[in-house]
Amino acid sequence: MRTKHTFRLPPDLMSKVADYAARKGVTQSLVLEAALASHLSPDGADRLEAALARRLDRMTRQMERIERHIDISNEALAVFVRFWLTSTPPLPDAALPAAQAKGRERYEGYIEAVGRRLARGRKLADEIVRDVGGDGGSEIRAAARPDLRERDPRCL
Repeated sequence: MRTKHTFRLPPDLMSKVADYAARKGVTQSLVLEAALASHLSPDGADRLEAALARRLDRMTRQMERIERHIDISNEALAVFVRFWLTSTPPLPDAALPAAQAKGRERYEGYIEAVGRRLARGRKLADEIVRDVGGDGGSEIRAAARPDLRERDPRCL
């Protein structure tokens, strides 16, 4: 047996209820009944908390992956710059214009190669993990952090 109730709702809320009911193919009364039952349910807060915890856990994992990729990128760039600075002799002034032209040409080729890799979905971080084998993350994180470098002899 159902009890009849009369109450007033704002027009914008009623239009949302009507739209939802139409999309789901149910009555507006059923939508309101389900919403009230869900709101008044004692486990509703627990379900919401569990859903939020799952989402926060997923976001934490995503942030850890981003941090790892940034560490890999930073370390790769640092190693490259150190190698380049220590192995490239300075050019004489007469050779400078030709070297700058060649540098622009090489840079354009580099940008094209990066664009192709990104279009194929290949990532440097994935290749490094595959090449290092297994997780690979501990070595990379330790290489990026000097305090871990001292404790882990496998690092740079």
